[in-house]
Amino acid sequence: METEAEPYVRLASLRRLHQVLADLNQTRSLADTLQSVADGLVALGYEVSAVNLVRPDGDLVVAAVGGDPTAEAIMAGRVGPRGAWERRLHMGVEWGELRYIPHSEGWVLDDDEVPQTHPVVPPPSAPGDWVTGDRLFAPIYDAGRELLGVLSVDKPANGRVPTPWGREALQMYASQAAIAITNARLRANMQRALVRLEREQQALRASEESFRQAFEYAPSGMAVAEMGGDDHGRLIRTNDALCRLLGRQPSSLRRLSFSDLVHPEDVGTLLRTFAEGGKAELRLARRDNTYVWVNLRNSVVADAADGPRYLLTHVEDIEERKRHEAQLAHRASHDSLTGLPNAAELRARLTARLCDRPPELYTGDVSHSAAGLPGPRGRAIVGAGPAPGEVDSNGHGFGTDGAEEHWAGTGPYEHHVHAMVPEGGGGESAGKGLAVLFCDLDGFKSINDRFGHNTGDAVLIAVAQRLTHAVRDGDTVARLGGDEFVVLADGLTPGGAEDLAVRLRNAIIPPIRVDGRAVRVGASIGTGWAMCGMSTEEILSSADQLMYREKRARSQGRSHRRAG
Repeated sequence: METEAEPYVRLASLRRLHQVLADLNQTRSLADTLQSVADGLVALGYEVSAVNLVRPDGDLVVAAVGGDPTAEAIMAGRVGPRGAWERRLHMGVEWGELRYIPHSEGWVLDDDEVPQTHPVVPPPSAPGDWVTGDRLFAPIYDAGRELLGVLSVDKPANGRVPTPWGREALQMYASQAAIAITNARLRANMQRALVRLEREQQALRASEESFRQAFEYAPSGMAVAEMGGDDHGRLIRTNDALCRLLGRQPSSLRRLSFSDLVHPEDVGTLLRTFAEGGKAELRLARRDNTYVWVNLRNSVVADAADGPRYLLTHVEDIEERKRHEAQLAHRASHDSLTGLPNAAELRARLTARLCDRPPELYTGDVSHSAAGLPGPRGRAIVGAGPAPGEVDSNGHGFGTDGAEEHWAGTGPYEHHVHAMVPEGGGGESAGKGLAVLFCDLDGFKSINDRFGHNTGDAVLIAVAQRLTHAVRDGDTVARLGGDEFVVLADGLTPGGAEDLAVRLRNAIIPPIRVDGRAVRVGASIGTGWAMCGMSTEEILSSADQLMYREKRARSQGRSHRRAG
């Protein structure tokens, strides 16, 4: 079971990973890219890092060092034999493509002439502590699986051997570092080719051939488009990598522009990119009508006499990175066992529906049927107020019938409808509000104690599925922790909330089969109501108390029946 704090740690790690990956995507020289890779490793939580780059002769040179000036003075520019590095990459523990060599094995490498430094770390106080002499390597490869170099890290800031989460983040960073280094080399080659095209007219043929090879054999997509005139934006040349990426023939692409290929939701992004230059992440259509995420980088090819002539576009496939980001974001906001939104996500969704301004601060005669509850055409009726068309002192705009159409201001209440506790009976005339149903399983502890945690986990998964099927589309079912679940259901009357509670309880009661045996759990459910002016903790605590009140009442009822 993960701790309540772990999703926050993962979310913080995800933000750091996003930031360092964003830094890698900045256009820069190869030297700057290598240093950025080393600094990014430090930002990920390692106090010492090094980028060992494969030289043309096959040996590896320490091209950048991050985090420790002393280590940089010792290691920068030193060369290690290729054979010694290959021995390292075949030792230790395999974590995917990562290689972890504990200090107990690393002593055999001390004389292999590979540049290294072992910063002193505190003695271990618990299993899993990082020890002086431990080594962690992340080999990086190009698109053809040729070794580009090795990232090495030491002295984790938390003093611990990386967890599976940290290893996955380091592996993802290593793959993106390989792309960044490859792209930096490609940009350097292309920039040299473009300089020759502009400045060395006498070597025009050689420059054109150099550009052609860099363009045609680039590992990622490349395209040249017209600038200006009737054919502005039309693709006039594409390389094989772009054709493979989009599943299209060169002849079909020459009839199109990026505007014809971009996802409808990304048209504005594309137009801004073309207007302002630079780069953008967007989706392009494949031949099979699916879309692929790409990173577009544009460069203007100018003629000395006529000015800008062509737009050179680098198209990088980032589909896998986007998938990884989505997976990481989902893991940070969802329970790893049941797949439901976790406690942090539950609080975020509840907070998004509330504000810190209590409904009673409204002016005017606010009745139940008009106090921030849905009015005609989805508007909030607030009773007496400014004349139609006017704006009150709080920035609220009113329509011609005196009803507040939306928040007209730019403050925290813009487009916000206050959440209030519904009043009235259970009929259709009753008001509606945001119900918070706190569900605690009855009898779950005895199942855990008797049959073990594997059976308990299976019960939690089954309950999560049953709750999800019992609620309406748009309702939120979240796991708060342990055997506690919370349902957020908007637009319910008090009677509707009671019906939903009965539906949830009935969904949980049927036997759950685990490993050939049938087990049962019940549920105690407390129904609270979210109201603006309350904090999320106050709302959850209120529903929790109502749940315990029901649990005690049910327990007392069973005691009376047994006594009778």
